[in-house]
Amino acid sequence: MTQRFFKLLILALTGLLAAPVLAHADGTSLALAKSEILEGNVEYLCVSHVAAGLPDEISAANHALTATNKIVGTILDLRFADGDDAAAATATANLFAAKKLPLAILVNGRTRGAAVTLATVLRESRVGLVFGSTPAAVKPDISVEENPADEKKLFENPYAAPATNEVVALPGTNDFLSLVDHTSEADLVRAKIKDGDEFENPPPPHVAEPQKPVIRDPVLARAADLIKGLAIVREFHP
Repeated sequence: MTQRFFKLLILALTGLLAAPVLAHADGTSLALAKSEILEGNVEYLCVSHVAAGLPDEISAANHALTATNKIVGTILDLRFADGDDAAAATATANLFAAKKLPLAILVNGRTRGAAVTLATVLRESRVGLVFGSTPAAVKPDISVEENPADEKKLFENPYAAPATNEVVALPGTNDFLSLVDHTSEADLVRAKIKDGDEFENPPPPHVAEPQKPVIRDPVLARAADLIKGLAIVREFHP
């Protein structure tokens, strides 16, 4: 393994690859923009451009993520990615071929250059399935329609609320009154005394569990669902 690989592994272990980063400490450009775990066990790798350092960056990120997580599959996001290094595309494809885990490749109309080459090689080698909305640089195996106005926003933050032009009709002023329980608190207390349970200890207040973040990016969500579904199938049919 190269010295560059160990530098990248240190970056990944310290969390520097868990958010978009533009350059290494030495000023060289990062080919891998983001690496993190989605849905508890799905590896997410977002590529900015396919360049010579990409295979090392992916290997380092993979070592860091799998050190503390059991990975059931990987999402390789090539949306908005570019590049001009065909050899790096081939080397990266070989990495995923060797892993033998479910792989989803995300593309869109702004996937360019060597990123298209990488997606094509993976698809033709039957290493992974391509997901994307139309138009896409590579014909998707699974096409997912997405609002163009939301695409970039959701790519940058897949948990963001998508834009909508829907207008929610509000009920008339008194339309909802019939649905309201008009029983006062005093009435409820009197009812409890009448039933002889005024001395009962009230039940402990229910503490709502924090809601799990929902992936609102339709392409990413569809890919994550498929990988998790395949993991379940493999668990029962090894």
